[in-house]
Amino acid sequence: MSFLHIQNLHKSYGPTRIFTDINIEIGQGQFITLLGPSGCGKSTLLRCIAGLTAVDGGQILLGGEDLVPMPPQKRGIGMVFQSYALFPNMTVQQNVAFGLRMQKVPAAEASKRVAEALELVELSDYAGRYPQQLSGGQCQRVALARSLVTRPRLLLLDEPLSALDARIRKHLREQIRAIQRELGLTTIFVTHDQEEALVLSDRIVLMNGGQIVQSGDAETLYTAPADAFAAGFIGNYNLLDAEAASRLLGQPVGSRVAIRPEAIHFADGGIEAQIRSHSLLGNVIRYRVEARGVELLVDVLNRSAADLHQDGQSVSLAIGADAIREVA
Repeated sequence: MSFLHIQNLHKSYGPTRIFTDINIEIGQGQFITLLGPSGCGKSTLLRCIAGLTAVDGGQILLGGEDLVPMPPQKRGIGMVFQSYALFPNMTVQQNVAFGLRMQKVPAAEASKRVAEALELVELSDYAGRYPQQLSGGQCQRVALARSLVTRPRLLLLDEPLSALDARIRKHLREQIRAIQRELGLTTIFVTHDQEEALVLSDRIVLMNGGQIVQSGDAETLYTAPADAFAAGFIGNYNLLDAEAASRLLGQPVGSRVAIRPEAIHFADGGIEAQIRSHSLLGNVIRYRVEARGVELLVDVLNRSAADLHQDGQSVSLAIGADAIREVA
């Protein structure tokens, strides 16, 4: 049974449609990511769930209760924004305690819960500091603690990591996932970063143009994209029209196909090709090759310098039948 059930949700601003007929079911304790490009409606959907933006139609059922008529403060939802939204004149402890003050939680209970929340985000030693004395990652953890301390039924995270550098972002996303699992907290995370979505999620809801394109676990979305948009947004698929695919594979292909770069291998006796350029992506070398007049990306593990192929070098490619997926 779903814990959060979004049914036929609509939202427009004047003549501009943001999304139509959005339907999502989320089980209790799940970590769901809304993934998609800027302007696809994912952040507006999150704000509608929180009650910060009014909907034009549909239901948002949380534990069987329709949230649409409720004011935000009655929904039992915690929300963390990209911008932290901390009070600069309050200490870390005071910022975290703010929601409890609004709920009129007794002082002793509030103090206990604030201490627990700060310990959870590993900021107990920073309770007396002010936001301007913290790093961006620390500020975001304060914002997370402030949402957790009220013990929400549902946690919403609106691109909370996008303003942070790569190292801090990776550490904090691991921390968020660990806390979510420890608390068993139903969570919806919004991002346009496919890596974050693939790493964090129990399930990904991929959106484009106000519509849900595909929904499923990370493996399904990566290995079996529903259409060309999904293939182009998740991973770095080679997308070929029917004519190019037929020429490359040497046999008739009736529709557009998607081929993952890591599913193409250098192997003797395969399709003749020439390396046009290459890029080092940490543990992966990405080659841009041309084969039978078709440009392809090929990803190979970076094992040693001896394995590196040079620009202009002739190679041959092996493409397994299971690596080729037809897409709409």
